[in-house]
Amino acid sequence: MKYLTRLLLPLLIAFNVSAEEEAPPPPLDPAYEGIHGMALMQKGSTIFASHMPLYHKPHDYQILYKVDNKDVNLLQVVRDNPLVTIKPEKFNLQRLIRGQEVVVKADVYIGHFEREGMLIYEGVPITLAEQLFVRQLTDLQEASRIQEYSAVPYNSKSGRLYVHHIQHAPSFDHIIHVDLEASCPTKFATSKVVPDEKEIQYRLINCGTMKPLYYEAQDFVKGKKH
Repeated sequence: MKYLTRLLLPLLIAFNVSAEEEAPPPPLDPAYEGIHGMALMQKGSTIFASHMPLYHKPHDYQILYKVDNKDVNLLQVVRDNPLVTIKPEKFNLQRLIRGQEVVVKADVYIGHFEREGMLIYEGVPITLAEQLFVRQLTDLQEASRIQEYSAVPYNSKSGRLYVHHIQHAPSFDHIIHVDLEASCPTKFATSKVVPDEKEIQYRLINCGTMKPLYYEAQDFVKGKKH
């Protein structure tokens, strides 16, 4: 009997662990249901989507995803324009916060979809396939000239997406692609709290080849709400 107990105990423990792992997640918070605008960015044949955050619910998360894209036309649009944004249909942002794959239908704009951007496609299915970065905008650092970034890998041998940690207003959202060829800082000082893109690139000049992907400061001047 003792032998049988010793034999079955690991199986019972494994079963309980498996049952706990397969337990369904809690219900989605309806407060995160909404229209969550995103900026599309490109490096090579890869498209990335960055949630355009604000300081308040339901937009208080920085989220970066890799897009599963087979539409050559969409890739060309993102490649050939400095800013491409999408206005998706309503969905719950917690699905992205949890790292789920999400397919949304979205209107595609050249420029900012809320600032006179030009609508070029309607109802395009966008597959948000892989979460690369997530950060909630709570307990933020006070606005400072010390800027902090996360170096985010995305299945590239050397390339990283550098994502700025948004601070209390005034601050900025910034993503830049860096081909790491040398030691590259993730924290450095700038001449002012909200520097322009050129100054940031200068601070990262020893990191290797860079490609600016996204920069937004207007939404973080005074904690803009909409």
